[in-house]
Amino acid sequence: MGEIASMEELRRTGKSSAAFRTISEVASDLDVPQHVLRFWETKFAQVKPLKRGGGRRYYRPEDVDLLRRIRTLLYENGYTIRGVQKLLRETGGRITDIALIERAVPALIETEIEVEAEAENPANDIRTQVQLRRLLRELVEVRDLLKSRLHRR
Repeated sequence: MGEIASMEELRRTGKSSAAFRTISEVASDLDVPQHVLRFWETKFAQVKPLKRGGGRRYYRPEDVDLLRRIRTLLYENGYTIRGVQKLLRETGGRITDIALIERAVPALIETEIEVEAEAENPANDIRTQVQLRRLLRELVEVRDLLKSRLHRR
């Protein structure tokens, strides 16, 4: 699968997936203006492109991956810049799907505990409780699956 992705990248950009990217290439790939990438460099210390003569920036593949995660968190998942900064601190600069899931599971467990505590109240909707428990089980299964795949690498 990685080879297929590399071939797709080579076909699309004319560069291998391991090649460095210019700010214009990264901005185009992420569909954000170049000034946004420069701004993110000031807000996220983990984003450190190489700078050559004249201040020209070159992004490593891991920089692009991190920027893609940041973009997703900000634009699609509704995080604030401060929230992404906190997440980067908590994960040691590595935002992965498993890190996001591990952050979500404790909150869901707390929710389940609250639901169980309120279960004695007949006004509570039993279907909601069942759905929350099912969702929690599915998230734990996904977390475990991701952990096992990450450990195989």
